[in-house]
Amino acid sequence: MNRSVKAHLSLVTITLIFGLHYSIAKGLMPGYLYPLQLLFLRSIGGLILFWLFHRLFIREKVEKKDLVVLALCGLTGFALNQAFFYVGLNLTTPVDASLIHVLNPILVMIFASIIIREKITWIKITGIALGGGGALVLILYGRTVNMSTNSFAGNIFVFLNMVFYALYLVLLKPMAVKYHPGTIMMWVSFFGFIIILPFCMKGITELHVQDLPTHAWLAIGYIIVFNTFLAYLLINVAMKVLNASAVSYYSYLQPVIASVASISLGNEIITIPKLFAALLIFAGVYLVNRKKKSENLLPE
Repeated sequence: MNRSVKAHLSLVTITLIFGLHYSIAKGLMPGYLYPLQLLFLRSIGGLILFWLFHRLFIREKVEKKDLVVLALCGLTGFALNQAFFYVGLNLTTPVDASLIHVLNPILVMIFASIIIREKITWIKITGIALGGGGALVLILYGRTVNMSTNSFAGNIFVFLNMVFYALYLVLLKPMAVKYHPGTIMMWVSFFGFIIILPFCMKGITELHVQDLPTHAWLAIGYIIVFNTFLAYLLINVAMKVLNASAVSYYSYLQPVIASVASISLGNEIITIPKLFAALLIFAGVYLVNRKKKSENLLPE
């Protein structure tokens, strides 16, 4: 399979996984688990799976100088990103959270241009603008945004989650080109777990796993196996081929997938605004991934 096709298929899969994660995680909090308890279970589960995967199939070593970058990836992408997301989602709604996630490609583009000198082009800006507009239409169409005190605080935490996830994607790019995804994620999950562990200790002492019902364990299993292990590996697969901005852009497809699922279940109907929004997003996908030798770069 062509590497570019493989990368885009990986991103579509990630989008499906992340799109379901909002509701699944929200269903666990706070009825069954507090945010940091869920974070602990996700982190230790992910660490075990990544370690076993690396131990059994890869056994690749990393240069000592790269451990600093991998530790920063663990801090931004595995610790702060996930912690702020769960704390924020516990206070806000999946709709509000997905609305804020529209900012992700913009943040990634800014950080990538500063940190790894990824070129900003007018075509890329146009694509992100089109996709962002389409995502906003899909998220907001027929819905209201809750700006109550708790929801507003949660939205701030979700925004911080986006900032650190954007940084993670940018820091990850050089490592993704250099190492196997399993090697990267073993170290990223290790550093991330070490960082979050002290903050989870109180929650761990109050965690009674024997009281969790079967459906809660199934939700936790989904978050560990799919949302952590599989999705994070696939992000690395995509980053080997595509730039950080293109990878982050696929977050705009999440509301499209959510709408298609809802329509197929009979919960929503196809409308002109939804079709227009989907066209904007797919037009943006085309522009963000379009490469031309004669692209007009923004002046530095």
